[in-house]
Amino acid sequence: MQAKAKVKLSRSLGIALTPKAAKYMERRPYPPGQHGRGRKKESDYKNQLVEKQRLRAQYNISERQLRNAYAEAVRKPGKTGEVLVGLLESRLDAFVLRAGFARTIYQARQFVNHGHFTVNGRKVDIASYRLKAGDFVQVRKKSRETTPFQLAAAGAWAGEQTPAYIEAHLEGLIARFLSVPERKQIPVICDEQLVVEYYSK
Repeated sequence: MQAKAKVKLSRSLGIALTPKAAKYMERRPYPPGQHGRGRKKESDYKNQLVEKQRLRAQYNISERQLRNAYAEAVRKPGKTGEVLVGLLESRLDAFVLRAGFARTIYQARQFVNHGHFTVNGRKVDIASYRLKAGDFVQVRKKSRETTPFQLAAAGAWAGEQTPAYIEAHLEGLIARFLSVPERKQIPVICDEQLVVEYYSK
């Protein structure tokens, strides 16, 4: 997805998907298009659809991937919406982003697909790979000297605070997935209950 398209999507969903989009949205905090500044009456369906699209966009996943994750969440104990977000947050690409190894979810997906990481010492190049509690994720030896990972080791992409379910050692380019997080720990902007309502019809 091109940078302009990411900015437009960010504005339409009301969430910044990239640092560039965040800067743009500070200047223009309204949806794109000539009617972007007008007030619109939203239907329940529209609200549910928007929340579903927001969740999809923040994890950069397809409709099919989200639907499959929802189907899995339904089968598990607990509140379906919270379980769903926990499952998505357990993806390898999401972990790479949260640990501070990548600047955006798009870059995280690319890094994983290009085979830059190992999980518990074994190379994994599948972005949707589901981490389990205690798993170690590390940048592969031959990738560590490249500019993106040198920046990561220096803390260039780390958030102000690493989520509590991740133990990251950026200088060593290694991090540990401590546990599947609770919803309140996950830095995702979404009313997951509306997503559940969307899919449960």
